[in-house]
Amino acid sequence: MTAATTPLGATEADLEAVTALVRAAGTSFYHGMRVLPPDRRHAMYAIYGFCRIVDDIADAPGEFAPKRPALDRWRERVTRLWDGAADGPVTRVLVRAVAAFPVRQPDFLAVIDGMQMDAEEAIVAPDLVTLDLYCDRVAVAVGRLSVRVFGDASPAADQVATGLGRALQLTNILRDLDEDAERERLYLPREWLEEAGVPCEPAAALAHPALPAVCARVAARAHANFADAAAAMRHCDRRAMRPARMMGATYAALLSRLERRGWQDRKQPASLPRWQKAFIALRHGLA
Repeated sequence: MTAATTPLGATEADLEAVTALVRAAGTSFYHGMRVLPPDRRHAMYAIYGFCRIVDDIADAPGEFAPKRPALDRWRERVTRLWDGAADGPVTRVLVRAVAAFPVRQPDFLAVIDGMQMDAEEAIVAPDLVTLDLYCDRVAVAVGRLSVRVFGDASPAADQVATGLGRALQLTNILRDLDEDAERERLYLPREWLEEAGVPCEPAAALAHPALPAVCARVAARAHANFADAAAAMRHCDRRAMRPARMMGATYAALLSRLERRGWQDRKQPASLPRWQKAFIALRHGLA
C-alpha cells in the first residue's frame, strides 16, 4: 500500500509502530478500537501511544526532577503537531490525526499535567477537589480526545467523556488499591476517609475495618458517573459512540465484580472472564 491509501495517509511502518505499542500493553483497548474505521482506529492507537509514553515517564523510578524535562519535551511536541512537526512514529501519526479530526491541543496538554501530578509527589488521600482535577486530566481529557476521533464533537459527547472518564478512573482506583499502596499511593478522597475514621496512610487505610464503607461510597460515585455518561449518549451519534458504550459496559461490569468480591479480601482476581468480555464486545460492537 502507498501512503495515499494507508489509514490517515501515514506510512505502514509508523502505523505498525503505534499499533505495536497498543498491542504490547496487553489491554482490551486494542480489540475495543477495532470496531472503528481504519483512520479513526489508528488515530486512537496514536493517542494511546502518546498517553502510554508520558505515563511511563511519570511512573519511572526516581525523583521528579529528571522527569520534568522529558514531560516538557512532550508539551513542545504537542504544541508543534498543528504545525506539522514530528520526530517519531507516534507524533507522525498524531500530526495526521490532528489534521483529520477536531481534537484539541489543551486536552493533550491536560493529560501531561495529570501525569505530572503523579510524578511530582506520591498522591496520598487527595481532597475531593484535587481528586476530581486528577480524574479530569488523566481520564476525562483522554475521553474528550476520543469522542472527537470516534466522530462526535458535540457538547453531549463532551458530557459522555466527563461521566465516563470519571467512572473509569474511579473504577481503576478501586481495582488498584493494593498495587497503589505498594507505591505509597492512595487515591481515596481524604474527606471520606476522615469521616469514616480511616487513616490516610496507605497501608493502614487498607487494613482498617471501615475501608469498605469508603470504597462503597467511591463505587456509588462511579455508578452515578456511568449513569450520567449513558444519559448523555442518548443525545449523541449512536454509531460514533460504539467504542464508548463498549468501554462503559466493560468497566461497569468490572465495578460490579469488584463490589461482589468485596473490599476486604482483595486477593481474589477482579478481572472479567474472557467470555464476558467477548459478550460485551459482541453486544455493543454490533449495536
